[in-house]
Amino acid sequence: MKLARKIEEKFFKALMFLSTVFILIILAIIIYSIFEKGLKSISWEMITQIPQGGYYYGKGGGILNAILGSLTLAFGATALAFIIGLPVALYLNVFLVRHKKVITIIRFLLDLIWGIPSIVYGAFGFSLMILLGLQTSLLAGILTVTLFILPIMIRSMDEILSTVPIGLQEASYSLGSNKSETAFKIMTRQTVSGIITAILLSFGRAIGDAASVLFTAGYTDHLPNGLLEPVATLPLSIFFQLSSPVAEVQNRAYASALVLTLIILLVSLFSRGLGKRYHKTKINF
Repeated sequence: MKLARKIEEKFFKALMFLSTVFILIILAIIIYSIFEKGLKSISWEMITQIPQGGYYYGKGGGILNAILGSLTLAFGATALAFIIGLPVALYLNVFLVRHKKVITIIRFLLDLIWGIPSIVYGAFGFSLMILLGLQTSLLAGILTVTLFILPIMIRSMDEILSTVPIGLQEASYSLGSNKSETAFKIMTRQTVSGIITAILLSFGRAIGDAASVLFTAGYTDHLPNGLLEPVATLPLSIFFQLSSPVAEVQNRAYASALVLTLIILLVSLFSRGLGKRYHKTKINF
């Protein structure tokens, strides 16, 4: 019996190790491919200029419009999702903490919505645009991407909030705090680093998705200049460049992918640093 358990333990340990190594190798191949091809085509001109005439046929210009457009859209959608999502996650873990069945149903529904393909959100956003009388615009893109990342934001924050001991809430109530004060002043301060991670995860999905903005945000060669105007994004810029028959423009797509990867990396490092800074925040009742 003991021998069988040891064999079983070694088998699953080896399986986990091999799975981890496999994932790391795939990740390394992807990153190497992006950097190896992207570094050859990227230039200062490319990241500081907007597309010029004939850009997708090898002429001059760059992707500054897509960089600023992606950042504007992703920050806007992430901020809106956070404003909506944090109260929902807190409500689940403070006001409904005693109603286990209700919480289970809500979490199941959020997980179900999380799994819906982004193209479906794009189609829904397009229908919503027609209903509201909107055209392809930054506003339509923000609203659609917000809907897309909202389940991710809520469930990510819900998972970290659910790790807070129930005794901490009871201690807060015993000192005279109500549920709202406990939720926003105690729970959030105890889980700052986890909440930042949830924001980062949502931001990464927001800035890297193309399908949800294909019908809603549109595309333009100009810089973002208003909520009701079309906006360029890096994922669509990569798509259009790869669709070009010109090899030089196709190589620029890898440079655009490199820029997108670096943006996510920088935001990740900033968020990690911010999370560590507030990880040891003390509670002040």
